[in-house]
Order: sequence, then structure tokens, then C-alpha cells
Amino acid sequence: MEALIALVVLVLLAIPLLLVVALVMIAGLRRRVAALESALAAEPVARPVAAAPAPERLVTPAASADPPFLRPVAAAVPPSPQPPQPPLREAAPTEAPVPRPAAPPPVPVQPPLPPLPPEPALPNFIERGVGAVKRWFTEGNVPVKIGMLVLLAGVAALLKYVSDQGWLVLPIELRLAGVTVGALGLLAFGWHQRERRRLFALALQGGAIGVLLLTIFAAFKRFELLNPGFAFASSIALVAGLCVLAVVQNSRTLAVLGILAGFMAPLWLSTGSGNHVGLFSYYAVLNAGIFAIAWFRPWRALNLLGFAFTFGIGTFWGVLQYAPDKFSSTEPFLLLFFAFYLLIPLLYARRQPAGRRDLVDGSLVFGTPLVAFSLQAGMLHEQPMTLALCALGLAAIYAVLARALIARASYTVLAQSHAVLAVGFATLAVPLALSARATGAVFALEGAGLAWLGLRQKRWLPQVSGALLQMGAAFAFVAGGDHWHEDVRFLLNPTAIGALLLAVAGFASAWSYQRRERHEIALVYYLWGLLWWLGGLVHEIIRFFPYRIEVDALLVLAAVTAWLAAEMQRRQPARALGVTALAMLALGFPLALMQSDAHQQPFAGYGALAWAAFAVLGVRTLLCLRQGGDTVARIAQFLWWLLWPSLLSLLALWGGGEANLAQGWTTLLVTLPWLLMAALSLWRWNVLRWPLGVAFDSVRLPLQCVLFGLLSIGWLFGQLLPGDAAPLLWLPVLNPAEIGQWLSLLLLARWLYSDQAPQALLKIRLPVLALAAFIALTSLVLHGVHQWGGLSWNASMMRFSLAQTSLTVLWSVLGVIAWVWGSRRGQRVLWMVGAVLMGVVLAKLVLIDRQHLGNLLGIASFIAYGLLCTVVGYLAPAPPSAAPSVEEKQ
Repeated sequence: MEALIALVVLVLLAIPLLLVVALVMIAGLRRRVAALESALAAEPVARPVAAAPAPERLVTPAASADPPFLRPVAAAVPPSPQPPQPPLREAAPTEAPVPRPAAPPPVPVQPPLPPLPPEPALPNFIERGVGAVKRWFTEGNVPVKIGMLVLLAGVAALLKYVSDQGWLVLPIELRLAGVTVGALGLLAFGWHQRERRRLFALALQGGAIGVLLLTIFAAFKRFELLNPGFAFASSIALVAGLCVLAVVQNSRTLAVLGILAGFMAPLWLSTGSGNHVGLFSYYAVLNAGIFAIAWFRPWRALNLLGFAFTFGIGTFWGVLQYAPDKFSSTEPFLLLFFAFYLLIPLLYARRQPAGRRDLVDGSLVFGTPLVAFSLQAGMLHEQPMTLALCALGLAAIYAVLARALIARASYTVLAQSHAVLAVGFATLAVPLALSARATGAVFALEGAGLAWLGLRQKRWLPQVSGALLQMGAAFAFVAGGDHWHEDVRFLLNPTAIGALLLAVAGFASAWSYQRRERHEIALVYYLWGLLWWLGGLVHEIIRFFPYRIEVDALLVLAAVTAWLAAEMQRRQPARALGVTALAMLALGFPLALMQSDAHQQPFAGYGALAWAAFAVLGVRTLLCLRQGGDTVARIAQFLWWLLWPSLLSLLALWGGGEANLAQGWTTLLVTLPWLLMAALSLWRWNVLRWPLGVAFDSVRLPLQCVLFGLLSIGWLFGQLLPGDAAPLLWLPVLNPAEIGQWLSLLLLARWLYSDQAPQALLKIRLPVLALAAFIALTSLVLHGVHQWGGLSWNASMMRFSLAQTSLTVLWSVLGVIAWVWGSRRGQRVLWMVGAVLMGVVLAKLVLIDRQHLGNLLGIASFIAYGLLCTVVGYLAPAPPSAAPSVEEKQ
């Protein structure tokens, strides 16, 4: 029965929505009538002075333009038009005889009086009732009346509903979150006090980060709230932050504390899995931090600490757990650690004062190669030839360093140390004779020579002979393919050497023809050489590398090819070289996907080294292409800035699944690279325009359109995901998925309100952003219902009263905000939007929410709507009278 009564009441309330619109129209009509009355009142004063015909004009509009309910006012005006008629009569005698005076008598302004009798129309009982209802809904504070009725229905239903409530118990997640918030507060306070009380601030910062590390340890070990990957990543982030604070505040103690905590983290977070790749990857990150600190601060103790922990733990692991089958996963880390501590002494010497640069960190200068080579010898004790090559490589490295530093007087001691090491390792190397038979390739080189000779002598016969020789060499090479299976070494075999020599012959011929302005023939030779270059090396990679590694090798090949083509293009400009470099850089996209298929993520295995080489060579490629500054260079840099966020998103997608992160965290991690790139395009364009510079400015708008288009697609897709925030408690807006979505929306708004967005979007930015904000808020509420209400994330959740009540409250709040804001700022369109939205919510209450009036959530929706209407009645009971602004019209 109560639901039926509420239905009747709400059906009656549907009338106000139409009456509100009528109010707006009546208010406009009243303003027009007032303007006419003021014009009528002012015109009789001005017209008599001007001319005689004015009275006729005054009578005509008053009699024809006024609405019927203003006729009495017009009747009071006619007496004034009659005095002006004598002047007409004075002018008339000169023109016409006496028939003129006969016209005034019929003009008495009596016609306005007949409309008065219909006014008191027959009032019957029904009309009086309808009029009373109409006056109730159109006079006074209408929103308050509607709100009170809805509120009355909700309160009446609430009085019939009673429920017991339990005690609120804070879960361990919230307690740990409170400790984390407190530690972050201490960290912020310590940073704030860094200049006033330095020692106190440093101690406070170190203690705060220590508390955060212990909190992570407790959440991981004691309460099992964090998985190992997330705990490990959080510890890395905290250690990195501590090192940054140490460098910024020039605190060696803080840096040592951070590095100690970093090297000890694997011990207290160890799960006993024995994953040496993860351990050495983590130590690689720490050593990268030490290297970065050494770039700015000459802290020898920190360098020695990193060296001791890295090679000490590495040696301990090698003695206990190393096996030959782990060589491929261990060797890259040994080379990386050797490179770090090879360069750190250079940085240490560079950071010393000019008069003390002969001060050498002997522990690292001599300890690094000896320890690293000893570990290498332990790994290659069954391969003396390979070890000899390693010794020869070390000798070459130290010889190059000695040659580079010997000319600088302040680095003499360091150069001499490197020279000694070069001589020492050279004595350990044993020459290794390498040979390969490539008869067909020799013919190809001879053909290239004939082509060059024919061009110099301007004779066609040698040129044709050179082309035929190269084709014959290729045929002989392919015909002898039966012996490919006999090759045992990568690259150092007749097959690889033959293919490379065929490629060199083609490139040499192309270069010869390019210099003689024979571009068509040069292009054919160039494509011929490129075919043998790529075909031969790809064939070698596929033959000698397993599938998990061959993709990484292909990536390095693409980078090397792009770099070589760009270098040649810089010295000998040719469009084909630039297009080759562009194509090789573009191969990064499919190769990244192939890496994800081969070893789940692009940086696994040798992927990290491959991408490091790709980054270095790619930057050099762009620098070489910069001189041309043409479309190819702009497209290459355009793809370059889209490649890296794509790569990081693939890594984040894998990392989220590998670390068992909830979907919300994975969504945020996938979105962050694109957010960073979009922010750089808005506020730090100089970062993205490098290295092309001004030539890349024309690509800013297309790049931003692509970035914000991808962010918009991701934003729409993100609204459909549940967005779990485990292991953290889901919080509105502060959950990871919605943080990324709101950041995307804010960046989009910033772009649309800047002068960088396209004009077509600027015209519709206000409705687009308003609709996006409405969708985002609706999605936020539905996510809250799913996370806190326990409803499944699908279309069936809309059948529950919790979801419907939440939407009712949200839309009502939005309608109230628009209503009040539009009234306060004089924006009628915004006010009408709020009114229509409140009308939609009222219709929703009548059609949908009334079904849930028997439970607490349905009652809450009625009460919330009533209270909000009451607030509107207090703040903005009537529409604004000001004319809409230009932006409002848009």
C-alpha cells in the first residue's frame, strides 16, 4: 500500500518538470511586457516635441501589440492622443474642407473594453481545483515543495524499516595503511625541515623510509598481504628514493644507509626460489643507482660498498649454485657489473678537484678486472679459446681507455693503470686463427670493382659485366647451399661471410652509381645489397639461436641496420637510406610483440640488452637523420616516441600478471607511459622535439592527436573493467585504475583548453568533457557498488537496489550542483541541465526505484532526492535571468 501511495505522489510530481519550463517561458514574457510598458510610458513625453504625426504611432502599437490582459492599461492611454488632434486640424484647412473632423468621433478607444467580459470565465469546481494545483506547483519555492513531498514519502517508508548495525572493525590493511601514511608524513616533514635542522631532518627521513621498508616486510612476511613481486618492487622504489634524497641533500650517510638496505632487501624478502636472474637484475638496478650517484658525488665508500656486495654475493652464488647451463643467463650480468665498475673510477676521478685527479681508486681500478676475469675463467674453464678471446677483448678495452686518457695530464695515473692492465691481459690472450672460404663472394667483390671502373671510364661493358658477375656470384652462393648444415659457428662460417660480401658488393656498387647521379641504378644495387645483408644475417640468427633468443638478436640487427643506414645518409644523402632507417626503427613494434610471445615480456632474457642497444643506436640514428630534416626524419621520430610507451605498456602488462597484481594496478601501469608521453607533449615539448628540433614542431599536433586518441580509447575501455585494487582496499578515485582514468581525463581537458588542440575539437570541448565527467562519475559509483557492495560486475548488478540507489543519489547531486551553479553564475543552460537531470531522476524514482521502496536502499534514494531538492530550493529556487554567455551557448 505504501508503494502505491508513493507511486501516486510521484506521478503527481511529474507535473513540476513541465511547469519549471513554463516558469522560464513566463518569466521571459514578463520581461518583454515590462519593456513594452516602459517604452509606452516614455514615448508620449518625447513625441509631442518632435512632430505632429507621433500621436497616431502611439495609438496604433498600443492597440495592436499589447496582449489582451494589458488592454486596461492601454485604455488609460487614449485620452492623451486626443489633445494632439487640434494641431492636425490647424494644418487641415489649407488642404481639405470640413469632412476631416468627422473622422475623430469614431476613434474613441472603446474596443479594448470588450475583452474584459470573457476574463471572468465560468469557474467550476474542477477548474478551481486545477488552478489551485497549478498555483501550488508554479508559485513559491517549487524545488522545496517537490523535495518535501519526496522526502515525506522516503521518511514514511523509513519509519517502517528497522535494521541492526554491527560494530566497525578496522582490518589489518587499514592499520598498515595508517602506518604507511604516518611514515610518509614524517618523510614529508623531514624534507620540509632539511634546511632548518639538517641532522634532524636526515635522521627523520632515514627513519621514515626504514619504517616503510619494515611495513612492506610485515605486510609480506607476517600478514601475507603482498606478493613477492610487489614487495620487491616497492622496496626498490623506496631504496631509489632514499638514494635520490641522499644526492639532493649531499648526505653520504643517507646514501650508504639506502644502499645497505637495498642489498639486504633480497635477504629478508627471499622466498627461497633460487631465482638468480631476479637477484642479479635487482643488483643491476642497485648498481645503476650507485653509478648515477657517482655521476654527481665522489663517494668512494659507496662505490666500494656496492663492489663488495655485488661481486661478493656473486662469487658466493657462483661457488654454490652455478652450473654450465646457467651461462647464458649469468654472463650478461657479469658483463654489466664489469662495465659499471670499469666506469665508476672514471667518474670518481672526474669528480675530484682539478689538482687531485691523479688520485685513483686502486681498489676498483685493479680489483674489477681481476675479480671479473676470475669469475669468467670459472665459467669458461672448459673453453680456453673463448677465454682467450675474452682476455684479448679486455686488453683492447683497457688499451682504448689508456689511449683516450693519456693525453690528459690530470688523468695520467689512471691512464697508466689502464695501460698496465692492457699489457697484462694481452699476454694472456692466444691468437685464434679464423678462416672462411667464400669464393662466390670474391666474384661479387670483383663485380663491384668492375662497376666502379666502368663508371670512371664511362663504359657500359664493364658495368654490365660487373652486374652479371654479382648475379653469378649470388647463383653460385645459392647453389652451394647444401653445405650450410656444416657451419658450426655463428657468423664465422662460409655462409655468413659469403652473404655479407655479396651485400658489401651491392652497397659499393650503389655508392658508386649514387655519386655519379645515377639514382635509379643505385637504388637497384642498394636494394640488392640490403636483401643480402638482411637475408644473410637473419638466416644466421635463425640457424644458431633458439626461438627465445633469436627475436632479441633480430632487434639488435634492426638497430644496427638503422644506424648504419643513417650514418651513410648523413655522409651521402639518399632517400633510400633514410627510408631504410625508418623501416628498421618501425620494426621495433612487431619485434616487441614477438618478444612478448617468445619470453612473455620484451625485457626477459637478452631482451633488456637488445633494447639497450636499440635505444643507443636509435638515438644515434635520429641524430644522423636530423641533418636532412625531411618527412622521413619526422616520421622516424614520431614512431620513436610511440615505440617506448608501447614497449613499457607491454612490460607493465606482463609484470602485472607475473606479480599477481589486481586488474586495477595493471591498468594503471599500462596507462602510465602514455600519460607521461602526453604530459611531455603538453608541457615539455622541448624534450620530445629533440633531436630534430624545430623541424619536429609540425608533428606536435598529429602526435598529440594519436596520444590522446589512444588515451581516450583506453579510458573508455577502462570504464568496463572491474578495477580491483588488491591487495589494497578499494577507495573511490584513489584506487589505481581510476587514478589513471582521471589523469587521462584531466590531461585531455588541459589539451582541449589549450591552443594546441584542433579547432574542430575546441568547438565541442565543453559537452565532450561534461559527458566524459558524467560517465566517469557514474562508473566510479558503480565500481564502488561492485567493490564494497559485493555485486558481480555485469549487467545483472542493475537489478539490485544498491546500484539503483547509488545512481539516484549521484545523479541528484550532479543535478543539484548544475542547478545551483547555473543560478549563481547566471547560466540558464546549465540551470536547465540541472533541472532536466533532476527530472530524469524523478522519473527514475517513479519507474524504477519505487520497486525498492520496501528496503533501506530504496528509502535512502527517496530521502536523498528530497533533501537535495530542499537544498536547491534554498540556494537556487528560480532560473537565472541573465542572458547566456558565449561559452554557455557553445
